[in-house]
Amino acid sequence: RSFLSPARHREIRTIIHHDDNAIVNVIARTSHPTTSSSATSTTTTSTTITTSSSSSSSLMMAGVDVSNLLYEEQEKLIVRRGQLEQTFVTRTRPLEPTVLKVRGTGKAGGFGKSSSGGGSRGKSSRGSTRAEGKAHAKVLRREGVMRIDNVLSEETADGVREYLYDLRRRSEREVGEGKLQPIQRFANVLLKRNRCDLTIPLGQDEIITKALEEALCNSPLGATISSIFGDGAILHEFSCLMSDPSSQRQVIHPDTPYVDGKGPSLYTCFIALQDVTSDMGPTVWLPRTHNKESHEAFKDATPSATTATTSTTTATAEEEGENDSPKDRLIKTKPAVLGLLSKGDCGIFDSRTLHCGSANGSDASRALFYFSFKDPAVGYAGNPASIRRELGGANVGLGDLMEDLTSFGRGKGSPLID
Repeated sequence: RSFLSPARHREIRTIIHHDDNAIVNVIARTSHPTTSSSATSTTTTSTTITTSSSSSSSLMMAGVDVSNLLYEEQEKLIVRRGQLEQTFVTRTRPLEPTVLKVRGTGKAGGFGKSSSGGGSRGKSSRGSTRAEGKAHAKVLRREGVMRIDNVLSEETADGVREYLYDLRRRSEREVGEGKLQPIQRFANVLLKRNRCDLTIPLGQDEIITKALEEALCNSPLGATISSIFGDGAILHEFSCLMSDPSSQRQVIHPDTPYVDGKGPSLYTCFIALQDVTSDMGPTVWLPRTHNKESHEAFKDATPSATTATTSTTTATAEEEGENDSPKDRLIKTKPAVLGLLSKGDCGIFDSRTLHCGSANGSDASRALFYFSFKDPAVGYAGNPASIRRELGGANVGLGDLMEDLTSFGRGKGSPLID
């Protein structure tokens, strides 16, 4: 979900022939943009890239679309870097639900797979849900990522998936016919070939309202986010990531930068709309990387100097990783967890946590319905939001939204959403 800002685009616009590491460093720095004056600021180290301007000028004189060529070259390099990082990440395990010791709840928030899911949880007491949310929040603050099972019933997950794939087909048709600009329906996504980020309208179809009610009100998700940001947390993103067969592995990245002395700006909830198997491109997270030390290492892609004087010792050093950059050492040494979620399960994470989407080698499309909430004290979070403009501009608060969804669940309507 990294985004190439206009400033970064201008910086590398004239690059046609370039060094792999240099271009990947520029792409990686889009995950650490300078924040606006309304928020806290962070500084990045600029990477200087020199190229022959004549080749670019010749291409432009020949009428070649340099931007498209540049994107294609970027994508090839990102794919190669992603494939390399896949060899680095060897200490993996599935992201498991947290076992909570809260009275009245059990594993993964109290829903076993034998129950009917998030849609049946309405009888839980508000106090129990709040206690559970506080317990989840404690784990989330420490780990940077955690799993809550069965936040959507299977029936609701199926309905949301059907609705969103139909919405995607309609949106692609309208964009293809020139009726809409792509950005009106699709957010920017890292490695967009066979992958899309479909923004979702709120209030147009009851299945989406029902899904939000189950996830935020009938599962611990809403209480977890409220325990950290309060009821004033702002709905920041509302979208669906779709990874089709043959989509490539992304490079590891954070969605927002770490800002020294500041807390988290966003928490994002990825909800599986089908079972996610290992060959479908599950999300890869590196827990406990939402901190200053990890981000400083991640931004340093400079290989370590070697004192080797012979080709033999140099080769040995490279094989043993002695010349690795701090970034590569970080990726190699941090244990990773895989989002092997069942239908209706959720992975919730701090947006600063390092992660990536892996390659989809299956014959099925993988869809993750997702939303994020922002700390109301934060201005610009660090990356553009995947949300429709009218919904993002409404600054919908978590408490108000949950109150509206509760009214919807009781059959009394949802005036805010409507």
